[in-house]
Amino acid sequence: MGSTVDLTASPYDLDRDQIDWVESTIAGMSDEEKVGQLFFNLFHFGGDSFGGNDLSNREILERFHIGGARYHGGDAAQIQALINEIQANTKIPLLIAANFEMGTRGGCNGGTYVATAAQAVASGDPEVAYDTGLVSAREGAALGVNVNFWPCVDILMDWRNTIINSRAFGTTADEVITYSDALRRGWTAEHEMITCIKHFPGDGVEERDQHLILGINDLSVDEWEATFGTVYRHHIDAGVEMIMAGHIALPAYQQHLNPDLTDADILPASLAPELIDDLLKTRLGFNGLVVTDASHMLGMTSAMRRADQVPGAIAAGCDMFLFFNDLEEDFGYMLAGYRNGTISEERMIDALRRILGLKAKLRLIQRQTAGELVGTTDELAAIGAPDHLERQRRAADLAITLVKDTAGNLPIRPETQRRIRLYYLDGGEKNAIFASGTPALQVIVAELESRGFEVTVNDNDQRVKGKVEDYRNRVDAALVFSNVRGYAAENVYRIRWSIPMSNACPWYVHEVPTVFVSLNYTTHLYDVPMVKTYINAYDDNPETIRQVISKIMGDSKFTGLYNDHVWAGQWQSRL
Repeated sequence: MGSTVDLTASPYDLDRDQIDWVESTIAGMSDEEKVGQLFFNLFHFGGDSFGGNDLSNREILERFHIGGARYHGGDAAQIQALINEIQANTKIPLLIAANFEMGTRGGCNGGTYVATAAQAVASGDPEVAYDTGLVSAREGAALGVNVNFWPCVDILMDWRNTIINSRAFGTTADEVITYSDALRRGWTAEHEMITCIKHFPGDGVEERDQHLILGINDLSVDEWEATFGTVYRHHIDAGVEMIMAGHIALPAYQQHLNPDLTDADILPASLAPELIDDLLKTRLGFNGLVVTDASHMLGMTSAMRRADQVPGAIAAGCDMFLFFNDLEEDFGYMLAGYRNGTISEERMIDALRRILGLKAKLRLIQRQTAGELVGTTDELAAIGAPDHLERQRRAADLAITLVKDTAGNLPIRPETQRRIRLYYLDGGEKNAIFASGTPALQVIVAELESRGFEVTVNDNDQRVKGKVEDYRNRVDAALVFSNVRGYAAENVYRIRWSIPMSNACPWYVHEVPTVFVSLNYTTHLYDVPMVKTYINAYDDNPETIRQVISKIMGDSKFTGLYNDHVWAGQWQSRL
């Protein structure tokens, strides 16, 4: 094993008493307790669970001694109650993580949405990213969260990549550093919080999805150092506490570090010692905690047998393992790997020091003793506070982006174009992660009608267009809202017409003024280059919808910025 942790140095900076607690706690652990600390468990509010068990929360704590928890779904009261229960009934307090990727909405039903990463960059103001972190921390603290699996510090290099399209803070290292720094400042401005950046060694170089295949970052050593390496060195120097290892390979660097590696030997970072131990912890000098990305993703599960993956991730240098497939089985695999030497004693102790070191930094044991880890319902008033909604409003106003209006279609107003044909497009996959649904459509219709428009929602399941002149006589303007979302069901999400040659396809762009609005992905001009007016709005929350309609009507100015990825490499997109 290479680099070992120094708890007196950044990002820990522990004093003697804190280090003594870490060491004495490790010394008093059984093998089972040591192994349990390596796991984050995923608690579900309804739906399928990756744990595959019917155990109560207390039974999970008593039998598997978990070191961390994340949850999926749930409203604020449910989440707070869960976190209260597990923090009050665990021997060693837990790291409680959430995915606050766009504000608290990413980790709480009803939580405040502020901005996606792409929206923050489009605003041109890093304070939008700061606000996203600040609101997430305020509302997350009320829930009991102390770790954010965010920001994403990937660099969007391939416009086809939809995994990080709206989740990336830019297309260059400098842009990513500026905006991810701002988010971290907000996250830690008022509360003791741990930041986990992701997805090492870097997504965004290819179009495929590590949920479905082994991700590949195919940059050369020099190219990686000048881009992703610059980003990671910056955040390590700035004291980031946690880094998530993606199920992404970096073949050129891996074979540079270990010339004996053949192509068949290439593994994702989550299982590759040359990337975690050699590159991240030794060359880059990362002294914090490394957690795997979710272990149910095919980038990891397709690499080797599960019995080898589970202890193999820790042996490779990761310190915590994200989620059980089956509680009893994966726990058994990890315990066997420790006892048979796959995980050496030195590696186990180093991982535990890194885990408990973060708990000491957060003063979790003192706060548990004082009852401070159990929240009150009064604290939930932070969710959706007026100040947070004002930050949401400002983010939308700054960021909504008019990419082009080459036909001069704007503004669209009820005085001159009252009769609107509304086309609503979604991804077609209702069960995808972050799948779109019908509420956005209902909000769009209600907002347009409240402004005096007469709205007809198009039936996209029809091919028949009817007579063109009849269409022109009935329709004053066409508004197309694309709400394509999700990942993990296909490698690249694009506009999917409900039936072949649907009447929703923009055949009407020269018949009536047509405005296309994207409520998520920023590169839809690849599929609809014929539209002459194109807007990126970045999200489907009601405030964004309200503001984009105000801007379409000319009541508010467009100020958002875009990068050249919006053209998707097509000359037609610019016309």
